[in-house]
Amino acid sequence: MSEYGRNIQKMIDYALALTDRDERNRAAQAIISIMGQLNPHLRDVTDFKHKLWDHLFIISDFKFDVDSPYPKPTPETFQTKPERVSYPSRDIRYKHYGKAVEALIKKAVEMEDGDMKTALVEQLAHMMKRFYLTWNRDSVNDELIVQHIVELSKGKLKLADNFRFKYTNDILGKAANFNQRSNDNPPKQFKKSNNFQKNNFQKNNNNRNNNGGKYKNFKGK
Repeated sequence: MSEYGRNIQKMIDYALALTDRDERNRAAQAIISIMGQLNPHLRDVTDFKHKLWDHLFIISDFKFDVDSPYPKPTPETFQTKPERVSYPSRDIRYKHYGKAVEALIKKAVEMEDGDMKTALVEQLAHMMKRFYLTWNRDSVNDELIVQHIVELSKGKLKLADNFRFKYTNDILGKAANFNQRSNDNPPKQFKKSNNFQKNNFQKNNNNRNNNGGKYKNFKGK
C-alpha cells in the first residue's frame, strides 16, 4: 500500500521474521502507531484502528501471526464482489423530462377539475419547458410542450386557451439580464463616488490655475 511507504513495508517484513510471539506483538503495536501517524486523516474514519489493523495484514500478505484486537481478515474478504444493484426498468417516454414529471402528470389527471388542477398543469408546463431547455438550449417550441402534455396524459390534460408560457430568457437568462442591468445602471453610491472624484479633480485644477496666476504676478513685480 503505497500510502504507507517503503519503510513500513520493511518494518513489517522484519516483524514477520521474529520468532518470539510477544516480540512480534510489540512490534505490531509499534507499527500500528506509526501507520496512524503517517495517515492522520484516518482518524476521521469510524473505527480507524480496525482499518489500520486490516492494512497491516494486507501489507504482510495476510501472513502476520499476531494477536489482533480485531478478527484477522482473509484475502477473500477483500475480493468479494459487491452484489448487483437492481435498477428500475420502467420506460420513460421523454427522458429529458424524467420520471417525476410523468408522476406529476398522472397525479394531475387524478385530481378533480378546479383552480388547483389548473395551477398544477400550468406549473407542469413551465417545468417541462425548463427541463426541455436544459436538454436543448438552442430552441424550444411551446406548441411541442403542449403536445407532450397531451400525449403523457393520454389526452386528459389540456392547457387553457389564454395560457402563455414564460419567455425563454425569463427561465434561463435571469442572471445574465441582472448582470447586464447592473452594468448599465450602476448603483447610486458608485455614481456619487464618480461625481465626487470628478468635482474634486476640477476643484484642484482650478486651484492650480489660480495659484499659477498669483505666482506669475508676484514674479512680475
